[in-house]
Amino acid sequence: MGKSACSTSPQQLESTRFILRALFLLLFCGHACCQCKILRCNADYVAATLNLRGSNKDVAYCNALRSYSHCTRKTARTCRGDLVYHSAVHGIEDLMIQHNCSKEGPTSPPRPRPPAPNHQSFESLDICNYEKSFLYKHGQPPTYQHCAAFGDPHVRTFHDEFHTCRVEGSWPLLDNNYLFVQATSYPVAKSSNATATGKLTIIFKNMKECIDQKVYQAEIDNLPAAFEDGSVNGGERPGGSSLTIQERAPGQHVEIRAAYIGTTIAVRQAGRQLSFSIRAAKEVAQAFTEEQDLQLCVGGCPPSQRISRSECHHTGIAAETARLLCKEKLPVEDVYFQSCVFDVVTSGDANFTLAARGALEDAKMFHPDAEKLHIFQTGAGCRLISLPFLLVIVTSNLLAIQLRF
Repeated sequence: MGKSACSTSPQQLESTRFILRALFLLLFCGHACCQCKILRCNADYVAATLNLRGSNKDVAYCNALRSYSHCTRKTARTCRGDLVYHSAVHGIEDLMIQHNCSKEGPTSPPRPRPPAPNHQSFESLDICNYEKSFLYKHGQPPTYQHCAAFGDPHVRTFHDEFHTCRVEGSWPLLDNNYLFVQATSYPVAKSSNATATGKLTIIFKNMKECIDQKVYQAEIDNLPAAFEDGSVNGGERPGGSSLTIQERAPGQHVEIRAAYIGTTIAVRQAGRQLSFSIRAAKEVAQAFTEEQDLQLCVGGCPPSQRISRSECHHTGIAAETARLLCKEKLPVEDVYFQSCVFDVVTSGDANFTLAARGALEDAKMFHPDAEKLHIFQTGAGCRLISLPFLLVIVTSNLLAIQLRF
């Protein structure tokens, strides 16, 4: 016998189902301001039937239709006269007939409701807490890097390279999307190429969600515990408290915490020089373009600006005395110790022992890997020449001159 004119093929059923679902989605989007709860019923139905697969899809579809029907009955009182509601009711009846679904039977499990808004959630406040937001996104804490500039200046890069630099004038320590740090240096002695940092400028660039742009400037004998505008935080924005400044030791040590970029900075003064140390999230430290390639914290000092620490120019303190002074502050004879000896000999200022010790203390706090705290470089310290050996050299030179003539 031929097929009845009222029979429907599976392809037609799927087509009808697709059209109705699209209609429900359009109604959901077009009537977002509807007062009755039919929109929730529509959304639950679409979610329940969106990805039906396998041999049990017909059973699951009937379950979804019964849930849909139950939902519409619960909201009937508030939806009288609502066109969307009546369209849904008629659509459900037609679909149940087409799919031979009984009105009684199991229903689809309810879709879980989203949690109530939490004012302490990532979406509200944690966007200005880098560590929490990184953990939220990646499931693990961020990686940190450490850089420092102190004394001559000596620069320890983010990659644990260590250079002693000339760099007279202004040079950028950092220049990325979040921070700009510039150090200005001056000669420590007329007869030496060595310099020391006399001014530091730190710019925390505007971050719309968290802070206003803030500038911090320090000079010798002027280590303020506030930003240039007199404030001590990131401004009046919701995340303003994610940038703070605190005085650790009046006139000697200031610490700036920028939680919104996972960064902490220490600025110190020891003697007639300033030092800079930073602990920065790796993602922040590497956020720069090719045009921002000159950064002492990233690439170290340019080769033309590097000085060998083995060449110490005496200015009143012998290398043996400098070693004793530095040994009191720095028991381990690593690059911090070697830098201390170089600075004390070159400058004649014993206060440079405090600069090296402060840099080491910052490294203990800021460096992510305790095993890489100390760096050892052979042949990088001031050459110690004893008096007998010096006499041998002088005598040998005199004999060479006499033989020549």
